[in-house]
Amino acid sequence: MPTRSVRPDLLTVARSSANEGTRERAREAIGLQISIFAFVLVALIALPVFGFRPAPIAGAGSLGQFAAVSAAATAAVVFVLGRIVVAPPQRNERLSALDLIDVAALAFAHAVIALLSWTLVAVILEAGLIGAVVFPLPVLLLSGAAAALTAYVVFVSATHLDLQLLAVVLALFLVVGVLASMLTASDPTWWKDNLSALGMTDDLSARTFNLTLIIAGILVTTLARYATNAIPGQSGRGVVAVRTCLIIVGVFLGMVGLFPVDQHFALHTGVASGMAVAFGVLVVGLKWWLPGVSRTFLSIGYLFIAVIVLHAVLFATGYYTLTAVELVAGVVVFAWIILLIRTVAALADDASAADVSSDGQYTTA
Repeated sequence: MPTRSVRPDLLTVARSSANEGTRERAREAIGLQISIFAFVLVALIALPVFGFRPAPIAGAGSLGQFAAVSAAATAAVVFVLGRIVVAPPQRNERLSALDLIDVAALAFAHAVIALLSWTLVAVILEAGLIGAVVFPLPVLLLSGAAAALTAYVVFVSATHLDLQLLAVVLALFLVVGVLASMLTASDPTWWKDNLSALGMTDDLSARTFNLTLIIAGILVTTLARYATNAIPGQSGRGVVAVRTCLIIVGVFLGMVGLFPVDQHFALHTGVASGMAVAFGVLVVGLKWWLPGVSRTFLSIGYLFIAVIVLHAVLFATGYYTLTAVELVAGVVVFAWIILLIRTVAALADDASAADVSSDGQYTTA
């Protein structure tokens, strides 16, 4: 059938925009209602917990501890609610097993971010208000306020989750998880060995570190699926290659946490090295797999590899510790992955804009 050019129905476009605006207002209203409910519920729970007595700002039995734990629970529940119950209107298919794993991992990541963020706020406030306590009524109000703010932010994240926001969640989760493990490590000289020494003991710090790596690995595989699905106009072979390398990085990262170095030295070292190799292959092969990627981004990848190699040489000559090399390599690898996600998102946006001609005409069969 011959093709013909037709001008889009402006009334249909206007109705679509209006419907989207209505849906956005509805989501905003739901988010506010959830925040109010979280405020009331957590404030009521705080009443028997503290017995309407003053509480310290941070530490055991403190307002900060209660606010952090309740905010973490709120974040997990609200994310699941926003991602599954208040789903996008165009998504009517059933969730697969991989989708459920993704939702669980992201809910856990949001919960950890909330837990550690409010804990950090409490510690900072206590350092600035030495010896101060929180009176009974503010204890209830501040507990509810922390849960309400967490509920609103997490609901917005769950209902507006895209590639770039997903990359931000991954970065925040890694930073707060590893930082918490460093600050709570039972061995203050762990850094003299290597970064993996954080996961060698049986205390809470080691379990936090290993669990952070496992969940981060799941998040990377989630990013691999979503990012490669968003790559427009590329050969199937190139997309499969990029996805495979990213999945290898994610799976090996999770295995680094799953197999601590003191218990599984060979396996731990092997998957950590394999993760670096997969990253190198991805950076080098990206030029052929994704021809639309800018030269600037490709150059950044080559520069990052050079930085990792330089630090490895400095370690081999005894100038740097292995911990320094691992920290630099980890920062570089995940910074590049986040930049890759933003690049893929930009390619997808450009492809979407190119579908509409400059005079607003579409081609139909």
